[in-house]
Amino acid sequence: MIRRVAVLPQPPLLIPELAAGAADECAELREACLAAVRCLTSASPDWVVIGAATGAPEVPEHASGSFRGFGVDLGVSLSRVTAPETELPLPALVAGWLREQSGASSVRVHLVDPATPSDQCKQFARAVGDHSAVLVLGDGSSRHGPRSPGGEDARAEGFDAGVRDALAKADTGALAALDPALAAELGAGGRAPWQVLAGLVDGDWTAEVLYSAAPFGVGYHVAVWERA
Repeated sequence: MIRRVAVLPQPPLLIPELAAGAADECAELREACLAAVRCLTSASPDWVVIGAATGAPEVPEHASGSFRGFGVDLGVSLSRVTAPETELPLPALVAGWLREQSGASSVRVHLVDPATPSDQCKQFARAVGDHSAVLVLGDGSSRHGPRSPGGEDARAEGFDAGVRDALAKADTGALAALDPALAAELGAGGRAPWQVLAGLVDGDWTAEVLYSAAPFGVGYHVAVWERA
């Protein structure tokens, strides 16, 4: 039975070595993320991770990789077992880094294609199965403000406000109702993982949002859910 869920964004800037001059600006976000995964590890040292990557590649168990493609040759591993380095997508790299920071033993990464329809996200959730600790990775809209990566869109604020409210209430119905077309237009890569989460949990949950802002024009949300 799932006991605890942590919902986090996955910007490379989360990692101090990659943030460079922006490290201080990311400090509040980073601390919120680390607090969330420490809560996750207290529920279980072994996590299941839900993320999104084009083509939904399979991530080998115990895999190791590097942030070399993001500018710094910083190695991470998905478990304490040493394995040869392979090319890993961003969600797996971030999950590996978070595992190491929190002292977790292992993470098993399941990736969904970001374009997956809502009903298929629910089916994907059934295939993931039941685990004590679940980490969900995904960013909100990339279109907050005139200097945002995706270009400003007035709908971004309302979209991410809705996501924040859903995470604050553990409202799986609201997450399941997110419009895939709107999310794609707003560059919200977290939509599919959030909808997998909506299909993964049931029952009553307590929820807390630790962070919700768009410091670099991208919506980032950090939340922890615990079974009531």
